[in-house]
Amino acid sequence: MLNNTLIISNNKLVNENLSTHVEVLFSEMTLLETMEKARDLIHKGYILLTHPLSGSIKPNDTPYKSIALEKRLGPVDFQSMEIMEQSIARTRSLLEQRAVPDWPEECLEDFRAIDLDLIRNALRI
Repeated sequence: MLNNTLIISNNKLVNENLSTHVEVLFSEMTLLETMEKARDLIHKGYILLTHPLSGSIKPNDTPYKSIALEKRLGPVDFQSMEIMEQSIARTRSLLEQRAVPDWPEECLEDFRAIDLDLIRNALRI
């Protein structure tokens, strides 16, 4: 499964720790931009492997998000698209209510570690 998997992430820990096991598309983009990049690939036929809102941390609490996709070109997987669009809409709504706080570095380290743990466990790496 992993040789056909792509992780889209704005979390440097995911890139540093998992890029030897799976392809990681890392960029210092916002959480919302990370989700939009995943959506754009789903439009090309990629399939969502992990839920964009996994974990119990709200998108307006953490700046980090990693999403796993199955690399595939072809028809759009409508279930993946629906989940992605609903997740983007929910994220936008939450961010309109309250922006992500300007967390101190030790909190950001915790959020990066949580995101890494979530994606690592989801893919069993």
